Amino acid sequence: MKKVLALTAAGLAGVLLLGTSGTKSVSATQSNNERVFPLQLEEQIPVPNVAGRLDHLTADAKRKRLIVSALGNNTVEVIDTFAGKVIHSIPGVSEPQGPLYVADVDKLYVANAGDGKVNVYDGATYTLRKSIEIGEDPDNMRYDPTTKRVFVGFGEEDGGIATIDPATDERVGEVFKTAGHPESFQVETSGPHIFVNVPDADNVVESIDRKTGAIAKWPLKGLRGNYAMALNEADHRLFVITRKTPMMVVIDTQTGNEIARLRAAGECDDVFFDASRKRVYVVGGEGFISVFQQDDPVHYSLIQNVPSAIGVRTGFWYAKRDRFYVAVPAKGNDPAQIWTYEAED
Repeated sequence: MKKVLALTAAGLAGVLLLGTSGTKSVSATQSNNERVFPLQLEEQIPVPNVAGRLDHLTADAKRKRLIVSALGNNTVEVIDTFAGKVIHSIPGVSEPQGPLYVADVDKLYVANAGDGKVNVYDGATYTLRKSIEIGEDPDNMRYDPTTKRVFVGFGEEDGGIATIDPATDERVGEVFKTAGHPESFQVETSGPHIFVNVPDADNVVESIDRKTGAIAKWPLKGLRGNYAMALNEADHRLFVITRKTPMMVVIDTQTGNEIARLRAAGECDDVFFDASRKRVYVVGGEGFISVFQQDDPVHYSLIQNVPSAIGVRTGFWYAKRDRFYVAVPAKGNDPAQIWTYEAED
């Protein structure tokens, strides 16, 4: 079932490109000698016996494993990225959403929307070590290596960010309250802030100071559905992706000012920043990955809308392997899959 694909420009004639003023959109009818796509599709890895929606992903770099939450299947699938196959399936989870592997403690954390818990698994054997009560709809998770804390977003109207000490797997400290359900969020490692997408509360971005508890709210004027978020901490830039209208909004994290907005692939649920290339990868459910270049902290341009598949909304930028992975749900006779793209300079 594993297929190796060479994605050439000549083979993509007629593909829709979502151009916008000031971008570098390139016609898909150009020859491959003239254009190398920023992401080259090189492999499709089957994820058999998995039905329904695939949600977020995480990676165990040491063991070269990719881990995906099969939300609609109530399993977590572990993939050997070198062998290109599923090597383990964790059953008995309840609508898993955000997985998080923490190398410092060799543990896998999985947020379960169905029962309001975060399950903690051994990183080598995937044996369940503990279940931590969190609250309604735990979703995205992040790890701060500076403070050595795990953060998990949860709740609906009474939303917030809970904190877990991975040394003890106990909840610690107070909940950082948000105005509604926290979607994607990012944690500063060199500063005290958590940046949170809160689409249920007038589509704002909240900047929470972990030291003082102060909250700044940054509105996204004229836009709705801010779900995905990525951070370029070195340049103080936050990338927020909206669904209505599909845009990438660039925000200065020091001032909250909007720096730029560019049309992006629609129905996005994941976005990643490639620090080595200064690129942003926007995974869109309408069948494209929008690849943007940060020309400098003030100027951005669209390099290419790279084809993926309809319904692909989540992915993972695996910086140590220079690979970008997207989760493809099962369709018809085709099994669920993980597609592997190689980043090109």
